[in-house]
Amino acid sequence: MSPGMIKVTIISIYLGLLLFLGLFSSRLFKGTSKDYLLASHSIGPFLLLMSLFGTTMTGFALVGSTGEAFAEGVGVYGMLASSSGIIHSLCFFVLGVRLWSWGKKYGYTTQAGFFRDRLESDKIGLVLFPILVGLVVPYLLVGVISAGKAIEGATRGDFPTWTENGAIPPWLTSLVICVVVLVYVFFGGMRGTAWANTFQTIVFMILGVVAFYLIATSLAARSVEEGRAHEFVDGERVVRTQPPTGLMDSLHIVSQEIPKARRVRDEVNLEDQLESVEAPAKFRTREKLDPWMFFTYMLIPFSVGMFPHLFQHWLTAKSARAFKLPVVVHPVFILIVWVPCVLIGVWATTGLIAIPPPIASDPNKVLGFMVKTLSGDVLGGFLLAGILAAIMSSLDSQFLCLGTMFTTDIVVHYGGKDRFKDKQIIFISRCFIIAIVAITYGLSLTDIAQTRVFQLGIWCFSGFSSLFPLALLAVYWKGLTKWGAYAGVLTAAGVWYALFSASQFGAIENWSVDFTIGERTIHTMPVATIFLASAITTIVVSLVTPKPSKQTLAKFFPERA
Repeated sequence: MSPGMIKVTIISIYLGLLLFLGLFSSRLFKGTSKDYLLASHSIGPFLLLMSLFGTTMTGFALVGSTGEAFAEGVGVYGMLASSSGIIHSLCFFVLGVRLWSWGKKYGYTTQAGFFRDRLESDKIGLVLFPILVGLVVPYLLVGVISAGKAIEGATRGDFPTWTENGAIPPWLTSLVICVVVLVYVFFGGMRGTAWANTFQTIVFMILGVVAFYLIATSLAARSVEEGRAHEFVDGERVVRTQPPTGLMDSLHIVSQEIPKARRVRDEVNLEDQLESVEAPAKFRTREKLDPWMFFTYMLIPFSVGMFPHLFQHWLTAKSARAFKLPVVVHPVFILIVWVPCVLIGVWATTGLIAIPPPIASDPNKVLGFMVKTLSGDVLGGFLLAGILAAIMSSLDSQFLCLGTMFTTDIVVHYGGKDRFKDKQIIFISRCFIIAIVAITYGLSLTDIAQTRVFQLGIWCFSGFSSLFPLALLAVYWKGLTKWGAYAGVLTAAGVWYALFSASQFGAIENWSVDFTIGERTIHTMPVATIFLASAITTIVVSLVTPKPSKQTLAKFFPERA
């Protein structure tokens, strides 16, 4: 069997197991829309942890972070991952527990349902629905594009008769992933999604650690063989000849290569022989990041507070105690996933491995290429399955969530609760999910697929972050009004679109909003402008418009005896 077919066979077996899990969970289906959409509030601490973490760890975290570290350097970890662990858990605790309690008490299944009651506004769902869907679709694209690019980079040269570069084409991988996720979401609903998320999260975390170990030890061995590694003997620096012993020793050896790393996208053209290029001296030192860029980057993780699929997962919890484990363990899991991915991207810029020009020009392919080059065929197949597991563990929740929002917030709410039976609600939800999958796949075939998934993800998260003030104020401020909410949401959408179009819809990498103060120019992430505009508008308009009724305030903010 050829190397390519070995990988395809392993991935196919994995996808088959996933389908079996989804179909098996459908046997426990109770036949009600509540069970299909929220698993009857039966998810315990472990499943909640795995589903929440699996949902937030997308192709953005694996394929995107590796590619961004390859293109921009190790600082990507400090900019995003370091704050994400703390802020995500903070959102779970500050928002998740309260929203879960209200959801279970008053029967909410979506964000719009909560905001309708909290703001006494029947039309808030019509404003939120298109904006949330418009932000989720790019998020879906991040996963679909990541899957296609990762497999293309990992199978390059394995199928010379199939394509010009001998790789599995991205359109085929994306199609298979969409179909597989669609099938187990279609039949399993939220219970199938939670089980699949747990299974896939375990798979990609275990295989991710294995991939990190193999890549680190392989690169360390190369460094020693090529006479690049050194050690200190009696205070003198000498060339190391002994092979690496274990992971920590390998990490020490490979870390010596990072100062030699080349800034690939800044210094190397496609026609250059990359294996012979090292960065000039000025790029071998630390590069200072604008402190305002770093500070405003910390607003992006607040996006989890308004992810509609995360809101739905919060509502599946069996009790408030189920949140304890995710709040404590989630930051540790982020560390376990992000550190290896970022380091792999940085190591790809060293002289230890030759990155072909087609890979160097598209950072989305770097992770797949590193797995292919530094692991065997069988293990490489398992590692690719792990990458796909991470990607699919978020796609399923997002697809199901959009179906829930459409049926609950639009069809049932405005069509009338008594008009539809449970089976009809489930059928409508499934039809909308199929439509979203088709739209997402269609967009993945356009030029959008050439965008770095990290950059696309940042814009997507910036939009969700700009809606975080609305969620926070709704939960903790009695003075929030429906007009303030309308103003804040529309302002967020308008400013986001204006800045996104100014960046040529994400085509300009590392685009920033700049402010000149005297002779100094301050660079900030677009999310800061959108976030502040939304928050200020929401608060100001709420202060000058009528407040919700006393009955509504008593419902959500009861007086303590």
